[in-house]
Amino acid sequence: MKLLTSPASPFARKVRVVLHETGQAEQVTEIAAATDPLGDPVDVIHANPLGKIPALVRDDGPALYDSRVITRYLDARAEGRLYPERRIWEVLTLEATADGIMDAALAMVLETRVRPEGQRSEKWVAGQWRKVERALDAIEARWISHLEGQVDMGQIAVACALGYLDLRHAARDWRAGRPQLAAWAERFATRESMIATAPPAA
Repeated sequence: MKLLTSPASPFARKVRVVLHETGQAEQVTEIAAATDPLGDPVDVIHANPLGKIPALVRDDGPALYDSRVITRYLDARAEGRLYPERRIWEVLTLEATADGIMDAALAMVLETRVRPEGQRSEKWVAGQWRKVERALDAIEARWISHLEGQVDMGQIAVACALGYLDLRHAARDWRAGRPQLAAWAERFATRESMIATAPPAA
């Protein structure tokens, strides 16, 4: 199998962490693929017509995307423990919350990278960051006990989202006022899968 990926993408990192956590990293070749939100990224559209990464190219079926589809597939392929049935709705909700953080954080980056300076909206950026803050506050208030349990996909997604905030929005200091989440993130970051998939410095 081939994984179309990018070292800085938090969505691709989710998949890469799952590959390590499930012992499948050596069965997948990672291929760096460039994307373009304003164009037609030729490296990606043959696998994902939306032109987004990650995409998992298989020999025995069509390519899979987006990250939540790929991680679910890889977990099932490894006879599954990251999406435990007994708490599946909690895991999926936490993963969706983390993905929402990533979406908003990435939108902030694209606002400054893609739009010409005169067309950028500080109000838009501020609105995206408020989404991030609300999600982080909800995790701090309601999800810490879940984060402290057996490793699942919700935890992995949160860790990747926080890692992306550190990479692209460190100056905003997401840790302020969230001591439990900050402490958990520091511990989770020491897992071999997180170390192996750490993004390059900004």
